[in-house]
Amino acid sequence: MALQDYVTTGKKDTRSGFGDGILELGRTNPNVVALCADLAGSLKLDAFIKEFPERYVQVGIAEANMMGIAAGLTVGGKIPFATTFANFATGRVYDQIRQSIAYSHKNVKIAASHAGVTLGEDGATHQILEDLGLMQMLPGMVVINPCDYNQTKAATLAVAEYVGPVYLRFGRPVWPIFMPEGKFEIGKAILMNEGKDVTIFATGHLVWKSLEAARQLEAEGVSVELINIHTIKPLDEEAILRSVAKTRCMVVAEEHNRIGGLGSSISTLLAHHTPVPLEQVAVNDSFGESGTPDQLMKKYGLDTINVYEAAKKVIGRKN
Repeated sequence: MALQDYVTTGKKDTRSGFGDGILELGRTNPNVVALCADLAGSLKLDAFIKEFPERYVQVGIAEANMMGIAAGLTVGGKIPFATTFANFATGRVYDQIRQSIAYSHKNVKIAASHAGVTLGEDGATHQILEDLGLMQMLPGMVVINPCDYNQTKAATLAVAEYVGPVYLRFGRPVWPIFMPEGKFEIGKAILMNEGKDVTIFATGHLVWKSLEAARQLEAEGVSVELINIHTIKPLDEEAILRSVAKTRCMVVAEEHNRIGGLGSSISTLLAHHTPVPLEQVAVNDSFGESGTPDQLMKKYGLDTINVYEAAKKVIGRKN
């Protein structure tokens, strides 16, 4: 596919992709169970609860307990989706995830909504910009960060088939739907556009911003290779190395702290194989604040113009 093939078909929050995905799983897989820490509406679980009340566990504001219950359910062959805000699904319960889920490789799916600054008006205490780093450091943990409604729904279906712990990250804001429907391959990056001047690796909400930036750059005669890195771990190392061997410079765009996220992972990979100039579009090691998603993405340098300028800068460094 090429840039012009990605056409928006509407707008919907990525958390709705999860809600519709788990409802479909409920109808096709009797072992799928949903758990929530007092945020069922925010996690779009209402339809699942209505149709499968016996397969839903409301634990209340007790996230650590939820992780323990989820781990226990796997022993009986269930596939539990433990759901809450990304901040509470990682930072609040890191010890329980490490000890009860990751260490024993339990088949728990941690479904984390309202990630990044696009949580918006709830502010820094509910936003999290460290979760991808926290989760990918855990041995055996798969980390997935889809970019729109279609990809989030497909990822939800895919992680139920995977045996082992998964961290699935998605968000609150209404967002363009632009990825085609289809099967989600864990660990397989998506080449959205071939180019030779610069590679843009993007994940989550920043895929859309990078797509917009790539269109601007192409209109100016810059040949952009755009790659959707929906799986942070395991990283598609082959796709990354193949691309930078051609373009010799890159931008990494993510709604996360520049420390510990996708940019750090790709930097480490390339330091071992093919060091090339890199620019990051990410939050510069700070907490967020209260504001609308659009206001915060602009303030923290996560907008289309930031990806565009980073690409221009890194091409200049290469030359």
